[in-house]
Amino acid sequence: MEEKKRNIRIIEWEDLDKKKFYSLGVFMTMTTRATVYPFTLIRTRLQVQKGKSLYTGTFDAFYKILKAEGPRGLYRGFMVNTFTLISGQAYITTYELVRKYVSQYSSNNTVKSLWAGGAASLVAQTITVPIDMVSQQLMMQGQVGHLSRFKVKPKIMMATSKSKVTFGQTRDIVVQICAADGFRGFYRGYVASLLTYIPNSAVWWPFYHFYAENLSKLAPSDCPHLLLQAIAGPMAAATASTITNPMDVVRARVQVEGRSSVIATFKQLLAEEGPWGMTKGLSARIISSTPTAVVIVVGYETLKRLSLRPELVNSRHW
Repeated sequence: MEEKKRNIRIIEWEDLDKKKFYSLGVFMTMTTRATVYPFTLIRTRLQVQKGKSLYTGTFDAFYKILKAEGPRGLYRGFMVNTFTLISGQAYITTYELVRKYVSQYSSNNTVKSLWAGGAASLVAQTITVPIDMVSQQLMMQGQVGHLSRFKVKPKIMMATSKSKVTFGQTRDIVVQICAADGFRGFYRGYVASLLTYIPNSAVWWPFYHFYAENLSKLAPSDCPHLLLQAIAGPMAAATASTITNPMDVVRARVQVEGRSSVIATFKQLLAEEGPWGMTKGLSARIISSTPTAVVIVVGYETLKRLSLRPELVNSRHW
């Protein structure tokens, strides 16, 4: 009885009704991205600024952006970023399929999570980097002390139509990237992104399952599994964010400033701002990753339960 209580059963790929899984998954991903996007924008601006030239921290940046640019300022580039829904679906599909494949060679959940998380991130980043490249340039528009390589034309900035502003700016940035760097420009920072997000994803999943299992040992026997998982998610996110933040700062610099060398950017950042430069945007990243993790975990675990094949519905506990 005690052993059963301590075991949070994982819903695997073969347990799912795939039609329900994908249709509900799109809604879950969109909701998550809309919720945390302002902090993603803030994190990018904090990481790219020199020292504390514009913002002193996460909340200072939030206040200043809101005051100077209004609520829409916190959602610059969001419409472009919604195309990452594709990479979101690719991520969860890859994660589940690789878990299934690795299970043929190992029953260890940490091993399965590590490989599946890393592979899922590789596939997702290949799709996401070009979208991020454009959306990050849009994130930088409108702030004092313009720090990005590209700038939208004034006539587009003053357009009265909301759709023209959004897609006019996007088109302008895309044209400038193509003119400056060609197609390769959309994959600037690709290596830095892989070096950031593959370890982040590979670390997040094992820590998530580790925290969930250990919390289940401490919690009362009637404690809902979903609650334990909702607590484990942010703990795993904070752990993974702290470990991978230095590379995330380098990634942001490479993509926004147009640098070509990850190593040179890393060295310059250390020389200019010291080891503390590697922690830039960490609080914003943790703040954004905490609700993200809660929404992802609750949404993802609920999604999997709602997508269970009918004959398995009563075999899993919430």
